[in-house]
Amino acid sequence: MGKDGSYGIYTPDLKNTIIGNGDSVAEAKADFEEGVREMKASYLERGLPLPKELVDLEFVFKYDIPSFFNYYPMLNASGFARFIGMNPTLILQYKLGRAYISEKQMKRIENGIHRLGSMLTDVKFT
Repeated sequence: MGKDGSYGIYTPDLKNTIIGNGDSVAEAKADFEEGVREMKASYLERGLPLPKELVDLEFVFKYDIPSFFNYYPMLNASGFARFIGMNPTLILQYKLGRAYISEKQMKRIENGIHRLGSMLTDVKFT
């Protein structure tokens, strides 16, 4: 999430950079998908073949840690930290974007989110 509260999406692994922006994740994804359509149309309008990287293009949308906790405010960062056995102050620093997060710590948080998701899908009410 940007400092202005907007969301941004980009393609770090493509030679053709495509970006999307919006006031919500859904708006950013829609803008991004429009950018993909426009890029493909540009090649076709000029009679150029599509680069291989743009043929059958599929995306995996990923969050950074601050954006994740801002997009899902119902997840209390401190409570989640205790759930995964992490220092609550540290995860708060990650949430605020004030501390570097290693790949190992990012994976630990991601695994915790997946574990929580599995637990939630098992919930049954009577």
